[in-house]
Amino acid sequence: MLSRTAAALVPFFGRLTVTLDGAADLAPGSIVAANHTSLSDPAIVLAALHRVGVEPVVMAAAGLWRVPLLGRALAHDGHVPVRRADPRAAACLEDAAAALARGRLVVIYGEGGIPDFESDTETAPHPFRSGLARLAAATGAPVVPLGQTGARSIMSGSGLGQFTGLASAPLRRPELRVHIGAPVRLTGDLPTATAQAHAAVTAAWQTAGGHAVTPPTPVPAPIPAPAPVMEAAA
Repeated sequence: MLSRTAAALVPFFGRLTVTLDGAADLAPGSIVAANHTSLSDPAIVLAALHRVGVEPVVMAAAGLWRVPLLGRALAHDGHVPVRRADPRAAACLEDAAAALARGRLVVIYGEGGIPDFESDTETAPHPFRSGLARLAAATGAPVVPLGQTGARSIMSGSGLGQFTGLASAPLRRPELRVHIGAPVRLTGDLPTATAQAHAAVTAAWQTAGGHAVTPPTPVPAPIPAPAPVMEAAA
């Protein structure tokens, strides 16, 4: 439900471009690790993955489940609430592992939250927390790095600034770029595996921003189906 909604709405707010690494593989049971910069980037990530035929489970802040309608949609689609600073916090990794075991792809934000940036300037991913590496170690799942840029041009800054950015985005239509990299298998102890994941997502972010040496493969946007032709009555 949310993936289809995001795919329909995101192009209204900006120009979405999705590219793939030549060795990209979104196999069932994979972890998709994305950089987190704005309240708008989850929708952009869902829209990008929908374009390549994936409707993932997302690990998201538990407070979203208290938002009317959104919370019901999150529960309906099987997304995983993350309760920070709570005795139940570890349960989210167990829920994510169960989703991976069912063959779902799970989106996780390695930074664990949105960095406190006031401007709309794109900044490299901040250091990751250990949850991503712990999930990969517990399940043996490959990690697919996903980098996105442009989300902060829709929503960033203060509450008023975020509202203004969102309201004006359909007129400005900023560029929204998502790059999906080749999967990696994390190795070593938790700090080493966390650093590997951070490096892979940073590389995907750099490619999304147009800094790749080799141009990635673009994913064509879906073509709307033509409207049915009504024949005149004889």
